[in-house]
Amino acid sequence: MAIKKISGLKTQIKPSYTYLIQKKIDGNEFTEEEVRFLVDSILDGDIPDYQMSALIMAIFFKDMSAIETAMFAEEMILTGEVLDLSNITRPKVAKYSTGGVGDKTTIILTAIAAACGVVMPSMISQDEDFVISVHDKLSSIPGFKSSLSLEEFTKQLEKVGCAICKYDSRISPSDDIIYKMRHNTATIPSLPLITSSVLSKKFAAGAEGLVVDVKWGNGSFLHDIEQAKQLARTITRVARVMKRKCVALVTDINQPLGDCVGEGFEILEAVKFLKGEGSEDMKDLVMRLGMEIVRQAGVAGSTLASKQAVERVIEDGSAYKKFLEMVKAQGGSAPWLTDPEKYPMPKHTRKLPAPKRGYVHNINAGMIARGVQLLSNGKNGKHDPYVGITEIKKIGTQVKLGEPLLMIHYNDESSLDSAMDYLRNAYRLAPRRPNPPQLFVERVA
Repeated sequence: MAIKKISGLKTQIKPSYTYLIQKKIDGNEFTEEEVRFLVDSILDGDIPDYQMSALIMAIFFKDMSAIETAMFAEEMILTGEVLDLSNITRPKVAKYSTGGVGDKTTIILTAIAAACGVVMPSMISQDEDFVISVHDKLSSIPGFKSSLSLEEFTKQLEKVGCAICKYDSRISPSDDIIYKMRHNTATIPSLPLITSSVLSKKFAAGAEGLVVDVKWGNGSFLHDIEQAKQLARTITRVARVMKRKCVALVTDINQPLGDCVGEGFEILEAVKFLKGEGSEDMKDLVMRLGMEIVRQAGVAGSTLASKQAVERVIEDGSAYKKFLEMVKAQGGSAPWLTDPEKYPMPKHTRKLPAPKRGYVHNINAGMIARGVQLLSNGKNGKHDPYVGITEIKKIGTQVKLGEPLLMIHYNDESSLDSAMDYLRNAYRLAPRRPNPPQLFVERVA
């Protein structure tokens, strides 16, 4: 396992932080030397918090050019370890998602990519999750190890072809500092800082190319469709400046993706998908993202060939076997991964009844996720990963009075009432059938 340690060199020119903040407030661009100085100062803790917050606020309001953002990303890469995966001859493509309610695609696609001969280094950071994280879901598998050292991560990629774990703090450490300040200053949505964060971490973790799923809607932190489109365009544009391959899809998450929400239930749905089952929206999204991954990797040269490659590894069971291999390599084991009937179903089940006859007109996916979160964190303080909701009625579905909009599975009665408030208020019915939301909004390459 080879890890290249690259250290940024501090420039001899040391402009004042006040000057650089004012420069950005005035809408001017930083030079390469100024970017290097700022990133090094952030890493070393030389810049005071009050000036760092002012700098980030100035970037938030005045933006950065593609060249500036690319320089930031490159310098952030150089502040930490850079994984050298050159011993792995297979193509290496990462996936990034802004996170969405019910999204299991990272777990599914990691196995599909590996089965197709594409190495997928999946280090997942906190900005890729929305309410219920990928690590929360995988942790529902007893023994699953979400934290891997860089050495363990690289060895597993060599042996299995895929791994999903938390980010190692040695990868782009300056970004962790910047992210905390963005959180504290309400500047998380900053497009150039999101972009530099994503690209620095994914490429430092060994990826040669990147496929991005930018989600917009009430089930994501991006509620504005134009902002989602702009983020997709910014990430791909900056990746081109960095001479890296990148493609982005903008997708709708104004309702939960798939049939269920809940840590264990989502793993169970991912397993069933890899066995050939799955909802139509999940199939459509996995297929589109999977095709982008295998095409970018060079495994397939055409749209038809890439579609056939993804379909083949699902149909012949090799993607499912790759998922089990990954879980085993990370210490996980559960009988329900091979026999879904053995899933530890909660003791109680209750339906969420439709209050009137009509069509499902709107679903607040964020409220659904919050309700499930309350179910899993009962008043007794014990976390329960196996509760959740299933059989979600989607937008456009006609329902009768009292017909279940979804099924609630729970163990702790004390957490049900507060969860029910969120779940009940998440649905809006109307007398006329609405136009169904378009899952795919835009492709940017």
